[in-house]
Amino acid sequence: MTDETNSAIPTLEDWQHWTLVMGRAQQMLMEFWADQMRSGQKMPAWSAPAFGFGEQGTAATDPMALMSAGAQAWAKGLETWGKMLGGVTAAPADDKPVKDRRFSAPEWSENPIFDTIRKTYLQISDQLLGSVEEMDGVDPETQQKVRFATKSFVDAMSPSNFALTNPQVLKRTIESRGENLLKGLANMLKDIAAGQLTQTKPGVFEVGRNLATTPGKVVKQTPLYQLIQYTPTTDEVLKTPVVIFPPWINRFYILDLSPEKSFVKWCVDQGISLFMVSWKSADESIADATLDDYVLNGQVDAIDTVRELLGVESVHAIGYCVAGTTLAATLGYLHAEKQQDKVKSATFFTAQVDFTEAGDLKLFLGDETMGLLQQLTAEKGYLDGRYMAATFNLLRGRDLIWSYVVNNYLLGDEPAPFDLLHWNSDTTNLPAGWHRNYLETLYKGNKLAEKGGISVAGTPVDIDAVKTPTYIQAGREDHIAPPQSVWKIMDHFAGDKRFVLAGSGHIAGVVNPPAAQKYQYWINDKPCGTLQAFVDGAEEHKGSWWPDWLEWVRKQDGETVKAEGARVPGRGKLKALEDAPGSYVKAR
Repeated sequence: MTDETNSAIPTLEDWQHWTLVMGRAQQMLMEFWADQMRSGQKMPAWSAPAFGFGEQGTAATDPMALMSAGAQAWAKGLETWGKMLGGVTAAPADDKPVKDRRFSAPEWSENPIFDTIRKTYLQISDQLLGSVEEMDGVDPETQQKVRFATKSFVDAMSPSNFALTNPQVLKRTIESRGENLLKGLANMLKDIAAGQLTQTKPGVFEVGRNLATTPGKVVKQTPLYQLIQYTPTTDEVLKTPVVIFPPWINRFYILDLSPEKSFVKWCVDQGISLFMVSWKSADESIADATLDDYVLNGQVDAIDTVRELLGVESVHAIGYCVAGTTLAATLGYLHAEKQQDKVKSATFFTAQVDFTEAGDLKLFLGDETMGLLQQLTAEKGYLDGRYMAATFNLLRGRDLIWSYVVNNYLLGDEPAPFDLLHWNSDTTNLPAGWHRNYLETLYKGNKLAEKGGISVAGTPVDIDAVKTPTYIQAGREDHIAPPQSVWKIMDHFAGDKRFVLAGSGHIAGVVNPPAAQKYQYWINDKPCGTLQAFVDGAEEHKGSWWPDWLEWVRKQDGETVKAEGARVPGRGKLKALEDAPGSYVKAR
């Protein structure tokens, strides 16, 4: 027997070590279950995503049932992988350069076994996804569902997601003698207890310390929102102020991350009198909030507050994502009430008003999802924001779920610090009734696109009558608000409109400061009837679109005033309540 063979046989010391590793793993599991039971928490449910396929599973409240379910899921994954490989006699001969981050480690190409696994997986993936596109006799909605389900399956079954078929994990396991798996198990149990996947290193970022640090004051607080006024940094400012309405499903500081990324700081430094609405994370006190509340007691109230504080006739309003959808309803309401002059211009960041081409999020609007939302919110009247975060993560499962499963659970590493992902995990609770109404009436029913399809305080809304000058920004790779969906604002609003297509997606396409010199944007000043016509004739510009927007805003009203008196937070009729970023953004 050769020395090489002998070295592969576990020694007594090896067996003792691995017995200790498994014993520690078992102890960690039992301690976790005991803590969960002492706190009266139910064990997590093992169920399929509710986007229109299959039946919801039942909660596994028995620890042994949970262990069994987990083991079965793992074994089934490996079994499925084996069947997939079993039908392939040879890997593709030609190989494209490795651009897939899942297979960037050299072992995936240099080791013949893992090279074959990688090539075979990619070949099978292409075949499965290609077969969806070749389906005949199915309607577009069904094909979209099958496409999403197939892509989710393909991403989940990547060999990089399994310890036995990932060379990096095998190497780490041998080198650390299993410590990576124990650390990974500890990471997984922490995430299960928190009910959320960890995507960035804990404790690195803190709102008010190194995020959302632009100086300002909270000058108004209502049950629904806090109004932040930012401190001017220029001697003169634009007379017409800007009011930003961030998504009410997220924290506002996506627009005020670190100073070098902050749209808020950049605006202030460009001489803009800037106000930000910070929505309250829902609790029982606003559980019954409705569209009327977010329009009248939210956006219109904030607009009127700023107008009165500064003594101006109108404001420039910005609506990001779902707050942009609400802003469209607000504009329609103001036009119907002959109050449209309150808003001099409107800017929409990746916002949708017509949902006929809304993308994969529409897959999560089936009866199963609506029923699940009803169950989840029946007791308290609001939706835990972690469910929304999980839904958005599913849309980009490869990047936002599986990459962290490998890094955190299999390799046993901590994720790298990343301010954007800290924000992404900083969830906001939603009023249950308003959230379901938004999905049913606007997203699924597309009633905002219909004349009189919705009403605000009894006033029918017609967005086709909106003549407010409008700046519309879309992200070329946006998976939440696809550019073809955002474009539809062009088909509805009747006033002057400027459409800008930015590089990247829903977040990076918006948060792209000029100093970073990243991405690009496209402009087409010729009349275009479709997004494709816009793209065909568009001119590409390198870098950020922010300066283009600022130039456009100044063209709407370039008059400036001294940055004094009420232009300084706390020196006008509204006294400072607390420092920015306020307390609502920190409430959980």
